[in-house]
Amino acid sequence: MTPSLTDTSTLREAGTVLLPGDSGFEAATTPWNLAVVQRPAAVAVPRSADEVARVVTAATALGLRVAPQSTGHGAAALAFGSLADVVLVRLHELTGVRIDPVARTARVLGGTLWRDVVAAASPHGLAALHGSAGDVAVAGYVLGGGLSFYGRAHGLASSHVRAVELVTADGTIVRASADDHADLFWALRGGGGNFGVVVALEIDLVPVADVVAGMLLWDLTRAPEVTRAWARWTADLPDSTTTSLRFLRFPPDPELPPFLSGRSLVVIDGAILEDDGHAAELLAPLRALAPEVDTFARIPAAGLVDVHMDPPGPVPGVSDHAMLAELPDAAIDALLEVAGPGVELPLMCAELRHLGGALARPGVGALSRLDGAYALFALSPAPTPEMASIGESVTTAVVAALESWTNGSTLLNFADRAIDVATGFEADAWARLVEVRRTVDPDGVFAAAHPIGDRR
Repeated sequence: MTPSLTDTSTLREAGTVLLPGDSGFEAATTPWNLAVVQRPAAVAVPRSADEVARVVTAATALGLRVAPQSTGHGAAALAFGSLADVVLVRLHELTGVRIDPVARTARVLGGTLWRDVVAAASPHGLAALHGSAGDVAVAGYVLGGGLSFYGRAHGLASSHVRAVELVTADGTIVRASADDHADLFWALRGGGGNFGVVVALEIDLVPVADVVAGMLLWDLTRAPEVTRAWARWTADLPDSTTTSLRFLRFPPDPELPPFLSGRSLVVIDGAILEDDGHAAELLAPLRALAPEVDTFARIPAAGLVDVHMDPPGPVPGVSDHAMLAELPDAAIDALLEVAGPGVELPLMCAELRHLGGALARPGVGALSRLDGAYALFALSPAPTPEMASIGESVTTAVVAALESWTNGSTLLNFADRAIDVATGFEADAWARLVEVRRTVDPDGVFAAAHPIGDRR
């Protein structure tokens, strides 16, 4: 149901709540991915856990569902379903970080961005298992697993969560940990936003003050040689090294550095947790390919969040994703055919992220490991609905070209479309997730981008 003008008072009284037609409603419902249009019944912008609890209670009293969202990086998957009976809870005003340097932990409020955690941890010689963009929110990233440039050494970010504070379907604020609400705590580590509105997390930090990190860059015409060399190189790397390879196409833009503006490139970037000498030895085979740009050097750990050059602000885009079991020459040929030099398509990025190492070893939580050798991600610009439609076809074609080497699994953090969510988990974990969801949210109050056992 959608609230009428006569039954919205309880929502209004719960906190900062905007309805369609209210000043600020459009801005409050606009996600980071500007290609996505969200049309919820109402949007709440809480500033405290208590306000979140009041909003959830008021929404459920009206028969409405609740969708938590911080930045909206993953809004595309959520918007595949109708939000007409949903109160969108935007958490960007609920922010804050507290570092315990002795325990090597951070307490992070529900809407906090990674760049703020990184900045707070760095003075203590500590680092977080953040993603490739500083403006991604901690909660959504961690709930979906969390793949970082420390990943092969330290595993998924979701395996480094100490506790989660959330508002459950009955409006109760619960602290889930290994000792309290253990089943819920297990489900939250990788099970996405299906179980409540996360208002705070306690996460482990790692003792990394600086790291060898950077990028190597070539013109895209070098992609066949570079991609094959990178695939051979990654086959025998120590777990200390996590990298990605991307085909990038930049439009002419005076705000971009000249070495990027209007160019098509192949880029390898990442991090190496080794001393300078060993890092140089590891990089030597790639440096032998004479990159135009080589920025690999020892940098403060806080600088790693900027190495991947993700867009600094909201952009419109559509994407597709798959997990690859292997990357033989035939798979590289297939990728080059659809995304390599000479291909004239509106494709902004075709990316391969190297997995394995600690990411492949069983950890803790609903998503304990990643099944696959590489993660494939394709992104296309979508400034208009027409371009979004073209972009969907283009990114689908990239993933389809490598179908023979996929393993059928999915990393939910990378899935911006409606998918078979069960493919994100091992069979026994999926069955347990469904049971936990039935227990903590039997009425399907929470609307998630990748729903577990409820209607979309």
